[in-house]
Amino acid sequence: MARLTEGSVVDGRYRVLSRIGSGGMADVWLAEDQHLPRRVALKVLHEHFARDPEFIARFRREAEAAAGLQHVNIVSIFDRGDIDHTYYIAMAYIDGATLRELINSGLTPPESVAIVRQILDAAGFGHRHGVIHRDLKPMNVIVDPTGLVKVTDFGIARHGVSEITETGSVMGTAHYLSPEQAQGLEVGPESDLYSIGVILYECLTGRVPFEGDSAVAIALRQLSEQPTAPSYWNPDVSPALDAVVMKALRRDPYERYRDADEFIAALDAAEQVPEEAWVEPDKNNPWPWVIAAVAAVLIGLMLWGMLRDNSVEVPTVTGTKLDDAVSKLNAEGFSVGEVGRVQRDAPMNRVLGQDPVGKADRDCTLFGWFCSDPDVNLTVSAGPGQVEIPDVSGQTREAAEQALDEAGLGVAVETRASGDVPADTVIETDPPAGESVRRGSQVTVIVSSGPSQVSVPAVVGQTLNAAEQQLSAVGLEASSTEQDSDRPKGEVISQTPNAGTAVDPGSTVSLVVSRGPAEPATVDVPNVVGRTRADAVSQLRALGLAPDVQEQTTDIQPQNGRVIDQNPGGGSTVNGGTRIVLTVGVFESTGPTGSGGAPTP
Repeated sequence: MARLTEGSVVDGRYRVLSRIGSGGMADVWLAEDQHLPRRVALKVLHEHFARDPEFIARFRREAEAAAGLQHVNIVSIFDRGDIDHTYYIAMAYIDGATLRELINSGLTPPESVAIVRQILDAAGFGHRHGVIHRDLKPMNVIVDPTGLVKVTDFGIARHGVSEITETGSVMGTAHYLSPEQAQGLEVGPESDLYSIGVILYECLTGRVPFEGDSAVAIALRQLSEQPTAPSYWNPDVSPALDAVVMKALRRDPYERYRDADEFIAALDAAEQVPEEAWVEPDKNNPWPWVIAAVAAVLIGLMLWGMLRDNSVEVPTVTGTKLDDAVSKLNAEGFSVGEVGRVQRDAPMNRVLGQDPVGKADRDCTLFGWFCSDPDVNLTVSAGPGQVEIPDVSGQTREAAEQALDEAGLGVAVETRASGDVPADTVIETDPPAGESVRRGSQVTVIVSSGPSQVSVPAVVGQTLNAAEQQLSAVGLEASSTEQDSDRPKGEVISQTPNAGTAVDPGSTVSLVVSRGPAEPATVDVPNVVGRTRADAVSQLRALGLAPDVQEQTTDIQPQNGRVIDQNPGGGSTVNGGTRIVLTVGVFESTGPTGSGGAPTP
């Protein structure tokens, strides 16, 4: 049995997010489809159903029939499969409220009629396609925020002759079952219309027509009593709408509406002429009590037949040859039903599966009184078979792989440069599309890697004209800027991208070209004669000149430590960095001095 938890991945595709509901047959989980960008509702069978291989096989067949129902008011079924010996269905996730929640909140008669019309549209579509729902109830109806109604659980509906309830187990909620369905009799579209009548009654009144402690008690009330008119509980219900509901709840199927369209027409008429009154049957009529007594006896006999053990052990023939399987089944009193052939790697005519398998219910009539062993349906290998390679050219790699996998083919991927096909897009397959090959064969998918790239040539050291010609020769463009350099003027001194880089054809390579050495700046030489040595040196260096100090003795004391000459002289114009020779005086006395240091007269 599958033990799902949040984060579990079902069938390698559906990642479970949270559980959103649980019913008598299954749990419902919200999941994320990892193959397609959508959320789905996963319905996984309960453990006691999962242990019954016959139930799972029947459930699978009826789910496949329901998957064909595509209607705006029916929840779409996307997928179904096995998980740990049980069965799941993946269906559209509808973000809305159940009709049960809306009934609990309270609905007006116009709101009730609008919802029931859409339920009838869904049921009518199913009936026209041979599918009877059998379990219509408020919990199986979801209304989205826009008011659109979606009917769920067509997966347990009846397609043709129902198998799920043939052997005596009545499925559905007792309050919404028609009288004939509760008795285990054959049901038709009228049974669904009765259930919809109960839903409409509950939408209008907030209660069901018949209450009871058990399914038998409810069935007896259906056969012996008339339901109370909805207007008794809700004065806003018009006499005409009363009449529509009461006709839908007739105990005789032939006295109800013939089909969903007639039911819808009656609702339309009730809105147009709401004054037409409902006439309640005579409660003193004794016949309902006589019918109820007879029904009670019949129900007792029916329950006896339904509750006794009518099961039989079916021989296992899976894995044997078809002829041997038929002989074994016939020898033990079983007949072979349908023989389905599927293409598989197993040898031809090998039995791959059977239904039923193990302990199965016998086919019974008249409430289980007369029984016979069930037919055994076989699934047989038709060999691998041939399959036509689908055309996946122009698709993305991921889409192509999925298409080939769904066709039963293996996939290998090769890449090829292409200037015409976008990257990650299929160019072709090998073998080509349309060719028939053995199922399971490997198909090579050729995927575009985009245009073929070129290697950037080395053009540093060349003239600009030569570099442009070399780049153009390999399909590349060039752009250039100039920069001062000690390299000869017009020579390429750098490139981006670097040489050897792989780039797409038509890409641009940026070149930096030398414009030769920069012209030196000129400076006007200031006159620093008379300034101190330090001031003169500082001023010249600030102007970008190179002072060269030379000392010269002087007998003039004020010239000591000061510039007495410069070359070039002040006012000259020279290049920056030019050497300026400064002559700085160094005082030396030429005669004796007194105490004050002045010359002696």
